[in-house]
Amino acid sequence: MIIVLKKDATQAEIDHVVEKIKATGLAVHISKGKERTIIGAIGDEALLTQVPLETIAGVESVMPIMKPYTLVSREFRKEATVVEVCGVKMGEAALQVIAGPCSVESMASLIETAKQVKASGARILRGGAFKPRTSPYDFQGLGLEGLKYLAEAKKVTGLPIISELMDPRDTELLCEYVDIIQIGARNMQNFRLLTEAGKTKKPVLLKRGLSATFKEFLMSAEYIAAQGNDNIILCERGIRTFETATRNTLDLSAVPVLKEETHLPVFVDPSHAVGRWALVAPLALAAVAVGADGLMIEVHIDPENALCDGAQSLKPKKFDLLMKDIKRVAAAVGRGV
Repeated sequence: MIIVLKKDATQAEIDHVVEKIKATGLAVHISKGKERTIIGAIGDEALLTQVPLETIAGVESVMPIMKPYTLVSREFRKEATVVEVCGVKMGEAALQVIAGPCSVESMASLIETAKQVKASGARILRGGAFKPRTSPYDFQGLGLEGLKYLAEAKKVTGLPIISELMDPRDTELLCEYVDIIQIGARNMQNFRLLTEAGKTKKPVLLKRGLSATFKEFLMSAEYIAAQGNDNIILCERGIRTFETATRNTLDLSAVPVLKEETHLPVFVDPSHAVGRWALVAPLALAAVAVGADGLMIEVHIDPENALCDGAQSLKPKKFDLLMKDIKRVAAAVGRGV
């Protein structure tokens, strides 16, 4: 349930509403916008049926929420959430691009890639230190050493860092080095991991699971928001279908649907969606056209010898050309880069 307070509601009136809700056993989430303060009552709405919230001083309106995801819903917050990291704002008119290698492999290659993607217009550097691989025999990442390489790349280029969290036990370690926590598709419903990520209060980029519905995707985001962390970026990265021509099937309908359902920024990862570098550019441009707030694109200086996902990685020159096309498409739909 959502309780909208009047513009002139006092803190005492807000506190009184909160006390009434908590007395029923429901949890409370307060969102203070520019115009209104909104209180979300989280739990079984039936418990509030005997509480005449509309009659309490300071209350403007009360709206039941039928959807199971409350905090991330558009009903809870009409204005779009803007996630800001080191001066980079995600969710505003300017489209943002995250780029870099799938895995951190060496200091030299990472820094060279970081320099080149920054020169082309990327604002955030990606790189996996811990890698979830289908085979236990594939490269699993450099761990702590990889995080240190990422920190050095940030020092050299000034680019904020995003890297994947796979294990709740690594949360504190990862947070020492990264600016954004990534939760990968395979961990979208790892609820313990989502809870720990939410507790950090660091921005979290949450990827859609391989077979997840929009409802399941948003319920996973709700786990993070329930910890008081609404700095969440949703990322469509392709879903599993019957088609075998591409690694996954990129569901571009996710962008307008999610932006209708939620106030959170929506990114698209075309690299993991198709698994083929030649298809990354057209799908990236399509994602911009349908309204994505940003892109995550894999870039590697030597894809032929990459330890992870070289087949879907763009070389820096190809990435530079793509960024020029992205700016043109973004301008056509009224967005900057």
